[in-house]
Amino acid sequence: MDLSDAIGGGSWPSAPGQPNNPSWPGGGGGGGGSWPGPPAAGQPNNPSWPGGGGGGSWPGPPAAGQPNNPSWPGGGGGGGGSWPGPPTQPNTQPFAPGPAAGQPNNPSWPGGGGGGGGSWPGPPTQPNTQQGGWNGPTPGPASGPAPGPAPGPAQQVLKVPYSQSLNHGVFDKLLITIMGTVNPNAKKITLDMHAGKDLAFHFNPRFNEGGKKVIVRNSRIYDKWGKEERDCPSFPFTQGQPFEMKILCTNAEFKVAVNKSHLLTFSHRVRDLSTIRSFNIYNDVTLSKVHVETLP
Repeated sequence: MDLSDAIGGGSWPSAPGQPNNPSWPGGGGGGGGSWPGPPAAGQPNNPSWPGGGGGGSWPGPPAAGQPNNPSWPGGGGGGGGSWPGPPTQPNTQPFAPGPAAGQPNNPSWPGGGGGGGGSWPGPPTQPNTQQGGWNGPTPGPASGPAPGPAPGPAQQVLKVPYSQSLNHGVFDKLLITIMGTVNPNAKKITLDMHAGKDLAFHFNPRFNEGGKKVIVRNSRIYDKWGKEERDCPSFPFTQGQPFEMKILCTNAEFKVAVNKSHLLTFSHRVRDLSTIRSFNIYNDVTLSKVHVETLP
């Protein structure tokens, strides 16, 4: 297909010696003249735009005996067609769809009565399977507040003094985890690991001993206290603040870490570790968790 076919006969604009083509866009060749302008001699006037009859210039009344042409985009229909007018030759590229002869008028866009030329655009010949109109609302998500997070478990509080048995004694890779909060006006915290009547490990942070903070470690065997160990790189406990302490047993010593930082070691003074069968925690502390496990 070339350009002359696309515009319905003749070149665009009109070739020399040929009558002017109808107005742009897309009419065929004929005697109707260009848009706007007078008709060729002996030929009836083309319809007006947006809605005139078959005679007269643009705009003007219809010629006698000629029916009015439809207006654009959709008025009552006459014999001359609306602007742009149909070509005198069949147009292989229709400008806008319209109803076939004898079919009811299409509605105007977006809604109204139409003439014989149809409105722009026409409805489909098949029923629309989509619900709702062109600008009908699309269903959205349901409104309302989003559900909030589920409440967590209540903080557990363990009774102090706290005592726990070690049914198999102390052994390599035994790990004790203690979580709690130092009381606001705490003076000291005490942890004792018992081997019968003896204390295999005495761990005693003191918040004010002569104006100083110190962590005292010791043992008591046959009712006799051993030598205190007081040297410590830091004092990680704070009054009114939470803490986490871990005690790891090895074959040679206890290792103590507080708040995920190694603090100190204490070499075993009770050699038979299987006799260390319990431990106690007491004084100025509130406990939330005590857990005993064996590391792989």
